[in-house]
Amino acid sequence: MGIDFVPPPWSFSMLSDPIMLVHILSGTLCVGGGAVAFLAPKGRPVHRAGGTVFFYTMLIASITGAMLGLLEPERLFITAFAGVLGAYLVLTGWATARWSASQAGALEVISGFAIAGTTAGLIILGVIATNNPDGTLLGFLAEYYFMLAVMAGLGLVFDLSLFFRHGLSDRQRIARHLWRMGLAYFIAVGSFFTGPGARVFPEALRESGLLSLPEGVTAALIVFWLIRTRFNRPRRKEIKA
Repeated sequence: MGIDFVPPPWSFSMLSDPIMLVHILSGTLCVGGGAVAFLAPKGRPVHRAGGTVFFYTMLIASITGAMLGLLEPERLFITAFAGVLGAYLVLTGWATARWSASQAGALEVISGFAIAGTTAGLIILGVIATNNPDGTLLGFLAEYYFMLAVMAGLGLVFDLSLFFRHGLSDRQRIARHLWRMGLAYFIAVGSFFTGPGARVFPEALRESGLLSLPEGVTAALIVFWLIRTRFNRPRRKEIKA
C-alpha cells in the first residue's frame, strides 16, 4: 500500500529552493537561540532574548518545513506534519507564558483541532507504513510517523486536560510553557543533527554517533527543568485557563 502524488505545478515547485534556504537559515538560528534560552537563568534578559529568537525562528522553520512537505511530498512529506507540530508547540508554549485572560482563548481552540487532525493523520500514515513490505512510506520508517504522533498526541491530551481545569497555578503554567518549548527545541535539534540537516557534517562524524548527543542532552535538560519546576516552592496566584 502506498500513496501516489501528482507533482505540483512548475510555478509552485520552483519555490522549493528559496523556501528551503529560509528553512535552513531559520532552523540554524533557532538551534542557537534555543540553546541560549535553555542554558541561561530563567526569567533573565539573556533567557528572554534567546527565547524570542528561538520562538520566531522556530515558527518560520516550522512553516517553511510544512510548505516544503507539501511542495515535495515524494521526498519531504513527513516534514509537513513535523512543521505543523513544531508551530503548534511554540505558539501554545509562547501563549502560555503570556496568559492574562481568565480562560483559554481562540488560539488554544484552533490549535487543539489542528493537532487532533495532525495526530490522526500521523497514526494513519504510520499504519500504512507498517503494512508496506519494507515498513516505510515515502522513504520514512513507520516509527518516525508514530514518534511524531506520540508527541502530537501528548499535546492534545494536555490541551483537553486544560479545558477541564478550573485554573493553573504559576508552577503548572511554567511547566506547560517549558515542556512545549522544550519539545519544539528537541525537534529542531533532531532535524539539525540527525535529520536532514546532518548532511552538512562530514560522513565520519555522522557515522560516529556523536551527533545524537545533542538530542540526549536536550531531553535531559527538559527533564531537569521540569523536575526543578515541580519541586520549587509553589506560588499562591492562580492562572485561570
